[in-house]
Amino acid sequence: MTDFEAEALWLSLRVAAASLLGILPVALLLAFVLARGRFAGKWLVEAAVNLPLVLPPVVTGLVLLLVFGVRGPVGGWLRDSFGVTLAFHWTGAALAAGVMALPLVVRPLRLSLEAVDHGLEQAAATLGAPPLQVFLRVTLPLAAPGLVAGMMLGFARAFGEFGATVTFAGSIPGETQTLPVAIYTALQRADGETSAMRLAILSVLVSVAALFVAEWINRRSLRTARPR
Repeated sequence: MTDFEAEALWLSLRVAAASLLGILPVALLLAFVLARGRFAGKWLVEAAVNLPLVLPPVVTGLVLLLVFGVRGPVGGWLRDSFGVTLAFHWTGAALAAGVMALPLVVRPLRLSLEAVDHGLEQAAATLGAPPLQVFLRVTLPLAAPGLVAGMMLGFARAFGEFGATVTFAGSIPGETQTLPVAIYTALQRADGETSAMRLAILSVLVSVAALFVAEWINRRSLRTARPR
């Protein structure tokens, strides 16, 4: 493995992990609201969450650039107030990957939350458990398979993100050139096919490893949640 390939692999893992950690609280909140909420305009929230699935990734990247770029309303405020710049930075790549992965984390988690037995939650509340404790100790463990599935899908989507990332964060070696971007860059060179193939094999190995880990966690969570 060359330094170029190792750098792209490490950056992709870093971006995927950061994006997943960043969107997980948002995904939990959105999944709970969509699973349990009863309010006007709920379909608008659901449509907004799923929008990255139907939009071309380049369009999503362009929207992020308009909003979070140095001339955008949010990006300009972050730069002027905190000196933070997201566009063409690895944190911007994580933001783009997180936005694209968010719907895939929310959906399985929402389905698991909808399948949780409300009677168990009510029993815990009757015994004096506050709402937050009921959620953390009853609801979330029962919804763990959906959470694990969502995290697996989200990590895989973030790890393989290309269109939104290259539009919003560019292709800067060592900064935003993730594995998919590096594969595309290698293919643009006359002698880059071998490097692109090695990068593709790396991506497959990482994806397979993530599937094994997710399956192991899922089996453990099912055994823990199963009544004894």
